[in-house]
Amino acid sequence: MRRSLLAAVALLAACKPRPEPHPPAGSAEIARMFPLGRDSTDSVLNAPRLVTDPSVVVFWLRAADTISEDDRTGAFDDLRYYTEQVLPALDANDIDVVATRAETLFVKLPNGQRRVVVLSGLDYPYGYVLVDPGGPERILTGVYSDDELLDELRAYFDLPDDSTDSEPRTTT
Repeated sequence: MRRSLLAAVALLAACKPRPEPHPPAGSAEIARMFPLGRDSTDSVLNAPRLVTDPSVVVFWLRAADTISEDDRTGAFDDLRYYTEQVLPALDANDIDVVATRAETLFVKLPNGQRRVVVLSGLDYPYGYVLVDPGGPERILTGVYSDDELLDELRAYFDLPDDSTDSEPRTTT
């Protein structure tokens, strides 16, 4: 009985998600978040992430291994490229970029509890999760161009639209 109790405690301790430090944003950091993109069996990115702040979680799951090599390479390169393109907008609005290969994501709610977001079984095994703790998450599967991704970010995080460079016209 004592052995099984100790084994259960050890198992629970091993399953507890650990918060990880957020890497500083930047093009080089995106490349480090997804090192070479494909074989990551020993990567810390495989552990479920705990999100505590407004974040864009970029996910690339093992199920992507079922995609042909050419399609997988193209999708991975596009995902990384378009993520790099929106980094200035994320930095300007204090939104973290978090990478994961885990099929589960934990969101820390304002009341201290955690909500589980399951990423397996989606249309595509890669994409983005927009997270603002306390509100519903928005899962974007597949690759989004930088313009499409910025539109989604503006809508979800209520970001200002920087596409207009001039002052609005005033009519008399």
